Amino acid sequence: MIPIRPHILKMQPYSPGKPISEVKRELGLQEVVKLASNENPFGPSPRAVEAVRAAASDLHLYPDAAAYELRTRLSERFGVPFEQIVVGNGSDELIHLLGLALLGDPEDEVIVGHPSFVRYDAAAHLAPCKLVSVPLGEDLRFDLAAMAAAVTPRTKMLFIANPNNPTGTVVRKAELDALVSTLPPQVTLVLDEAYFEFAEHLPEFPNSVDYLRAGKNVIGLRTFSKAYGLAGVRLGYGFAPAALTDAIHRIREPFNVNSLALVAGVAALEDGEHVRKTVENNRRGQSRLAGAFEAHGAKPYESFANFVFADLGRPAQPVFRALLNRGVIARSGEVFGRPTCLRVSIGTEAETDRFIEAFDAAMRETAAPSEARS
Repeated sequence: MIPIRPHILKMQPYSPGKPISEVKRELGLQEVVKLASNENPFGPSPRAVEAVRAAASDLHLYPDAAAYELRTRLSERFGVPFEQIVVGNGSDELIHLLGLALLGDPEDEVIVGHPSFVRYDAAAHLAPCKLVSVPLGEDLRFDLAAMAAAVTPRTKMLFIANPNNPTGTVVRKAELDALVSTLPPQVTLVLDEAYFEFAEHLPEFPNSVDYLRAGKNVIGLRTFSKAYGLAGVRLGYGFAPAALTDAIHRIREPFNVNSLALVAGVAALEDGEHVRKTVENNRRGQSRLAGAFEAHGAKPYESFANFVFADLGRPAQPVFRALLNRGVIARSGEVFGRPTCLRVSIGTEAETDRFIEAFDAAMRETAAPSEARS
């Protein structure tokens, strides 16, 4: 009888997309395309790969615990003071550290949208404190009015993923300005901008840095996993008021970001061409996937991330399995509480071709008899 804390047992382990090796092994396939985890189809910047190779001979040394060079480059790039920047083992770790820093009473409340990134829920459960889940609106965008109405004197944190995962939808600046203006001082608004690079071209897209400069109690979280293609080394960063970054430095592990991630991040920041190529391919891929869904009567939601989320109008799990049998890994909406939806990451043009061909076949194969006749 191991005395594990009861609230831990209420949590579900994170459910990642199926890895390529597992699908090959289970189904006996030789070629598999993975479009389930929103990874960069072009991989990391060649500059980052070279930086990692060069740093490999120093693996016997501990990393720079202060992440001085990376934080300096981030400060220069985004115009945020050095002391207001933190880095983490992915932005997931920063979410966890924010929970440790800000939540301390079972009556504290954390407000999240649903569906959204599940690690926000984990910050509340681990405290443990009260999780307040507000459903997304009909267009699968955050219902900011409902979230504002859910705020009480016990609310400590409010999470907004912008663009949102798994839907790809965004909150516009005017909407967010209105929410920020209503939040009481004790509420920290966490803007998770993991897909920032795919949405920053929108004139009305809000930027966490602007709120930070205005002295608002707002935190911006970003990552090198998506546009920069460094998911495998786990590297995230955040912008926050200096008092909060100081608290995070007090509670984080001494060497929370490994040395290879640090040098890869610095090199990736210098390769703007790699990010530009990624973003341009993403826009083309979004359009093609949206067309493929619409051709089968499905509803793709307007996405500003590196994936498309679509409602098939019928259970998505059979389609997911039919795609898997054809060597294409997508993400079923069941894990997000949307069993009729499918999320598909943007791949290369060839991978998108492969998905569209497999999706056409999967939709025909899984159609009800009346649909098949029509």
